Amino acid sequence: MEEKSKGKKILEILQENYEIESAQDLSSAIKDLFKDSLQEMINAEFETSMGYQKYDNKTEKSNYRNGKTKKKLKSEFGEFDFETPRDRNNEFEPIIVPKNKRAVSGIEDKIISLYGRGLSTREINEQIRDLYGIEISSTIVSNITDQILPKIKEWQDRPLESVYPICFVDAIHFSVRDEASVVKKAAYIVLGVNECGEKDVLGIWIGENESAKFWLSVFNDLKNRGVKDILILCSDGLTGIKEAIQAAFPKTVQQRCIVHMIRNSVRFVSYKELKSFCNDLKTIYTAKNEKAGYEQLQKIKEKWKDKYPTVLKSWEENWDAICPFFSYSEPVSILPIRLKV
Repeated sequence: MEEKSKGKKILEILQENYEIESAQDLSSAIKDLFKDSLQEMINAEFETSMGYQKYDNKTEKSNYRNGKTKKKLKSEFGEFDFETPRDRNNEFEPIIVPKNKRAVSGIEDKIISLYGRGLSTREINEQIRDLYGIEISSTIVSNITDQILPKIKEWQDRPLESVYPICFVDAIHFSVRDEASVVKKAAYIVLGVNECGEKDVLGIWIGENESAKFWLSVFNDLKNRGVKDILILCSDGLTGIKEAIQAAFPKTVQQRCIVHMIRNSVRFVSYKELKSFCNDLKTIYTAKNEKAGYEQLQKIKEKWKDKYPTVLKSWEENWDAICPFFSYSEPVSILPIRLKV
């Protein structure tokens, strides 16, 4: 079976684990990065074709710039405006996005892969060759790389708001080529909800091992970019995140994601009893208050102890991180149950 493209695989993971609108939220963030990157790539290709940079007054020229042609491109991330540079002699024939091409579905995967692969000349050449069936020069690759990297750095270092009432943390796992082998890596995403209720991907960090040191570096990065406080942080039981959040934002309330708690529990439940077990779990997180929720937990534990003596152990051990949402009104408390990363 042909390997699924990285972009589609990412979207499938989001759609499988979260609501469709959550995947769209993340897709919108990637869309802007993709659009800018694609524009920078064709600009770099145009400069290579022309043989001189835009404001170069020293090079002798036989051809000149002649504005841009605007068109709309369709991609897996939606439709967006795109500009193709023109030259007076009409010699420029773009490879990245040909003149008559209006749909670029598939290029998204390649560009995302460029970031994941580290943007080496050889690997970028491989990606373009796979997509178009042609070889491109190392000069074009270098120009493209030089123009994309500042955009990535600018996005990674952009200032953030001082306070985020709610932040969600989750990971996307994917395979990348490292030297001669394929390895699994995780992209950890922090999605913040600001005081206006707007969602924004605050950053993406690649981590090989979860640890308090790793998470502390993530939170210190957020602080260095202007974040002074996070009121509620919702996450799975990521290794070391509790210690790191206490060190970086000691007043932040940590909330365990109920969706992840449910998934971790039902892995050990037989299919024929799954519906009944999930209905019982629902009585815990829909209880009217913390006390009632804990009482339901004990009842369910007693009911299923003979068949599944350990599946609710994590609920008891992590109750201090599960119960905080009971302190808030329904519009806020439902967020940990419907994680929107």
